[in-house]
Amino acid sequence: MITRLRGIAFQLAKALAQALAIIIIVFLLVRVVPGDVVDMFALQGDLNAAQQAAMRAELGLDRPVTAEFVDWLEKALTGDLGESLRFKRPVAEMVATALPTTLAFAALSFAIGLVLAFGTALAAVMTGNRFFAFLVNLLNIWSIALPTFCVGVVAILVFSIWLGWLPVFGAMLLPAIVIGIDNAGQIAKPLFEELREAASSAHVRTARAKGLHPLRIALTYLLPTAIPVALALSGLVLAGLVAGTLTMEVLFGLQGIGSLTLQAIHGRDYPVVQGAIAVIALGVVAINAVTDILHRLIDPRLDR
Repeated sequence: MITRLRGIAFQLAKALAQALAIIIIVFLLVRVVPGDVVDMFALQGDLNAAQQAAMRAELGLDRPVTAEFVDWLEKALTGDLGESLRFKRPVAEMVATALPTTLAFAALSFAIGLVLAFGTALAAVMTGNRFFAFLVNLLNIWSIALPTFCVGVVAILVFSIWLGWLPVFGAMLLPAIVIGIDNAGQIAKPLFEELREAASSAHVRTARAKGLHPLRIALTYLLPTAIPVALALSGLVLAGLVAGTLTMEVLFGLQGIGSLTLQAIHGRDYPVVQGAIAVIALGVVAINAVTDILHRLIDPRLDR
């Protein structure tokens, strides 16, 4: 028990360290990019050098980077992510407005991926049909060989422009299917191997000999043995899902965290970039930490 608690505490400490490291790196990188929000305003209006210097001083852009970071971090720990330099709105409010779209999109994509992965893997193991085994391999190759962004562009051309079934922008179902298929490909193959090994065990052969229904065998004997593997894979997929959803948001015009971050980068709106990336980073490390802790609770062998 003590070993398990130490392992959980270590994972939490590692997650916090990772989040802090990501936030520091992003804070520094956004300032490496040439130009700032004052330069953007100068391009739109007639600001001379003195006016630009005065605006930078007013916005606090002339301070040392370390002082900016310490000030921002102190406020962020209280939930204050600052104010947008371009729109004069609280960053926390802007992130809160965009977050539901990203969460809904990610949840739908993940659900599609899980259903497709578990369905094809179970069907391949329980029926022994070569078609389902081929489908598992096809999903795996799909996720490795085809970038989701490219697939998304092709999907827009086919289903939105040529067939006219869905609007080009604002439709969540089409990008969710694209990301879901990619997620399924990452889960289906390892899950299939685990289920196939479990299906050859003695207690499963006994259950089949007793004439139990295949669905009951799958739910009672196969799925419980695959939960640790599925949980570990789901953690990796969820962490990678963040990047995929952000890309698809931009491509399909969904007003989520991805679109908000891209617009802030274009406008050199440092507080919005930092706030959005901080939320994304905390989400990713939280997913990794929770899945690892659950994995340890389900599989005690990891504490040895």
